[in-house]
Formats: sequence, C-alpha cells, structure tokens
Amino acid sequence: MITRNLEQWLSYLEQLHPSEIDMGLARVKAVAQRLRLPRIANKVVTVTGTNGKGSTCAFIANLVAQEGLRVGVYSSPHLLNYNERVYINGENATDQSLCYAFAAVEEARGDTSLTYFEMGTLAALWLFAQAQLDVVILEVGLGGRLDAVNIVDADIAVVTNIGLDHKDWLGDTRDSVAYEKAGIFRTGLPAVCGDLDPPEPILTQASLINTPLLLRGRDFDLAVAEKSWHWRGASAQGERLELHDIPLLALPIENAALALQVYALLDLNWCSEGIIAALTQTRIAGRLHEMSLSWQGRSLSLLLDVAHNPHAASYLAGRIEASPRNGRRLAVLGVLEDKDLSGVLDAMQGQVSSWAVATLPSPRSCKASQLQQMLLERGATVSVYDTIAQAIEAQCADALDGDQVVIFGSFFTVAEALKWLDKNTKQS
Repeated sequence: MITRNLEQWLSYLEQLHPSEIDMGLARVKAVAQRLRLPRIANKVVTVTGTNGKGSTCAFIANLVAQEGLRVGVYSSPHLLNYNERVYINGENATDQSLCYAFAAVEEARGDTSLTYFEMGTLAALWLFAQAQLDVVILEVGLGGRLDAVNIVDADIAVVTNIGLDHKDWLGDTRDSVAYEKAGIFRTGLPAVCGDLDPPEPILTQASLINTPLLLRGRDFDLAVAEKSWHWRGASAQGERLELHDIPLLALPIENAALALQVYALLDLNWCSEGIIAALTQTRIAGRLHEMSLSWQGRSLSLLLDVAHNPHAASYLAGRIEASPRNGRRLAVLGVLEDKDLSGVLDAMQGQVSSWAVATLPSPRSCKASQLQQMLLERGATVSVYDTIAQAIEAQCADALDGDQVVIFGSFFTVAEALKWLDKNTKQS
C-alpha cells in the first residue's frame, strides 16, 4: 500500500542512512535477495567511466530502440525531476510507478539501512523486472566495483574513459580509479573500453578473469572527416564491421563510437540507415546543449554542459575551440567543493572572456568567493552573484550579437539554468 507521494518518498530516502555514500554491496545484495528479483532483462549493459556515461547510455538506448526492442536505462544524477533516472521504453518512470517500487523495496529491506542511491537503484531494478525488457542499460553512480548497480551481472561491461574525480573514494591516480572501474567486468563476458590509454588495472583484470576486452584504437576506432565520420569495429562473432559517412553529432563522437561497438556485441540487426538515424537523433539535456534564446529583444546563443572535472572541462574547451565564432564566450560557473577546481579553470580559461560565478543550492557547493579569488589570481574578469539565475541574467544582459553564454560546472548549475530558462524565457 502506497502511503507517500514521490516527494515524500525522496525526503524519506534522504534520512534513511547516516551517510550519503557508503561503498559496499553487502547491504544492497541482501535486500535484492529478499525482493526476489528475476533477471531484469534479456541483456544487461553496465556503463562506468569518469565522463561520458550519460551520452554513451543514451546512444546505446537509441540504437537498441530503433530495432523495436524494449529498453530501460538507469542513470544519475537527474537534472530537474527524479523520474529522469528511470527510463523505460521512451518514457521517464511515473510518480506512481516509482512510489510502488519504493514501497516494495521498503518492505523488503526490513532493518537494513540503505543510502538514497541504493534505494533508488533497487527501485529501478524492480521496475525493470516488471516491464519485461529486452535490454537494460545501467549507469554506474560512483566507481564500479562497490557501486550498487554492480549487484547485477552485466552481459557487456563498458568503460568510457579514466580520469581523476571523486578522489576521496576512488584514489588519486588513474590506476586506482581504473581498478574500481574494472570491478564491473565479469568472467568470460565481453568488456569495451573507450580510453585510448587504458591504465594497467583495466588490462590486468580482464586477463585475470578471462574477460574478452575490446579496446578503442585496436579493436574498434573512428576517423573524422570534414563533415562526417567513419567507424570500424567487430561483431559478436569477431568479424569486421564498418559504418561510413555518419553525420557529425551534437554529442561526443567518441561515445557514439563506443556505443556502436556495444550495439555490435548485442548481435542485433545491422542496418546502416537505422543505425545512423538513431545516432543523429540522440540528445541529452545538459551535455553540449546548444540553444537560442530570445532575451530582451535580442537573440542570444547559450551552451549548457555539466562538465565538472578537468577531463570534461578539457573536452568542452576543445569543442568550443573547434567551433570558432566572431563574438566572445561569457561563462556562468558553479562548482561543488570536492571537484578539482584548478584543473577545471585551467582547461577553460583560454576560451572565456568574462566570468559570472555563484554558489550552488547545495551544502557541497564551492563558495562563489573562492571561485572569484581563484579566477582573479589567473587575471580573469569575474563578477559574483547570489544565484546561478542572477549570473545568467547578468551575462545575457552583457552579451552582444555573436557572443555565446557558456553555463557549466555541475549538474546543479545546469539544472538551475534550465529552471530559469523555463520560467523566464522562450527557447527555440
């Protein structure tokens, strides 16, 4: 019986466990066993990596869906609504279905304490099991080896790339991060890695447990031309596959190439026309999200991206540099305090003419005054605002024809921007 609405459930989940993060699988496995979950889909793909997980999951989901198959995606964090985390057959989970799922998990957990993420993961798995899906794609929340989604044995494990983030939990070297990511590999089942320089633990773990490992640059790869790109890879039977003249995409091509290799391993119909259509139609809010904005009688250009670590900021800077424009780039920045702020600023500084910074609506936020100080030390032009919304308004007011306002630094930053856009402006 449901006794709470979704907002009440989420508030309840936040108070269930003494800490936000509690690495380990014992508790969540015990509750999963009590739930007696059947296999959640015919095929399961688990995706980890420092960056690019969200777009990789979206590409895989669209590729599978274009075959007419039933697909589910579990991802985190969300931007505006919790429902975004559980995606089934082209739709976000409803409030009612999530409430039923939380009630089922609550009944099964007994006196076992679970974190917010662990409760959400079990609820998603419960919903997927009810939906009788062909393919489920699970995005790792943190690390891999000890992340709640790793209670599921994936048919294909995916590592997008290895960078430094969440150092308190994953360590401060690429090797330590890679060790945690490789924890999603399964004996005898394939894994795909998109990092061109995979750290040794990725290779070692695959060898230890006899995981067939497909590497970008060796087993699959991409080549970019002026107006298109090309892909080569391997089928589930090890035969060579190729796809040519794919249009350039809004989302990172590297992640599309990774998704193509995963799709090939799923051994589904290989129809070039349908595959290309699925790739070109893939969008995901807050990732290289360009839009035009009608603001105070002017048409402005905005670019939203959740880039929140040096690796992601470097990618964003590269995309900006590769898309020259006559005007300036005016940045709006908000960052969480546990991020490598110096690395983020160093990556983006050369692409930005002026900065507007604000403290995020989170107890984990880096203070705007600290952002200001670090930018001033780099000789940047910077202004401080109380909220992201105020910072956006200031940069929009300053923007001229040809300028672009770049809003980035965190999921919180992009979420605040989307709320402001929805409330105050007309998008096109």
